[in-house]
Amino acid sequence: MERIRIKTDPRLKPLADCISLKGKTALITGAASGIGRSISLRFAEASADLLLVDIDEKGLAVTAGLLEKFNCTKKNYVVDLSRKSEIDDFWDRLIGDAGAGIPDIIINNAGIYPFKNYLQVNEAFYARTLEINLNSVFWMCQNFIRKRGKLGGIIVNVSSIEAVVPFKEDLAHYSISKSGVIALTRSLSRDYGRKGFRVNGVLPGAIKTPGTGTHIKNAILKLQLNLIKTSIDFNARLTAGRWGNPDEVARVVLFLSSDLSSYVHGVMLPVDGGFLAS
Repeated sequence: MERIRIKTDPRLKPLADCISLKGKTALITGAASGIGRSISLRFAEASADLLLVDIDEKGLAVTAGLLEKFNCTKKNYVVDLSRKSEIDDFWDRLIGDAGAGIPDIIINNAGIYPFKNYLQVNEAFYARTLEINLNSVFWMCQNFIRKRGKLGGIIVNVSSIEAVVPFKEDLAHYSISKSGVIALTRSLSRDYGRKGFRVNGVLPGAIKTPGTGTHIKNAILKLQLNLIKTSIDFNARLTAGRWGNPDEVARVVLFLSSDLSSYVHGVMLPVDGGFLAS
């Protein structure tokens, strides 16, 4: 019987090298809590150096403290991402900051999740939602691509399942902002994929964060029956039978940022416990 010989591709990296971010610097927005903090922890474990961005200075300090057990450098930056001028100033400051420089990876995670009836949304409220959830991603990506140039780089943008299937009431403004993130991600992948940039995104679903926990608590305390019913209906669609935790999103973001996903371009990967599939 003839023996079959299987040749190993000499270009294949060992698995540990594929997941490692050693020698890379990652910029993470919304790093002060929730999903952003979990991403920071997983990236530090993967040996990345970190640039942590948030408007919450105290929260950033807590995240930085949790990173002490990892052998990585880290710098905190307090930035109001609702203001383009602050974003641009941040990038100018970053380039001149010794030990920081231009990151190899950017994770646009920062966002707000405010409920408001569509008929009660005013211009200021709507504008703020778009500035933080969508426009900041636009300007952060623009600065990153411009500064990286021929070096290329990796972008992971955080959207939401609400951008695909609006499920909760009073979130039209939010759904619009996160739909824009999907369109931006796909457009940048098309425009810059051949120029060395790998651009992808994630669609988190039922994730237990301080923000979602507050909304659930308020709904119960205020007997907001519509929100309670929506929560019950929402849970019924989760094929996993449970809510996820921020680390489960962080692990997927790490995958999209590592060489494990070297041939993945322009995807929006659901991390939703099966919500969109049911």
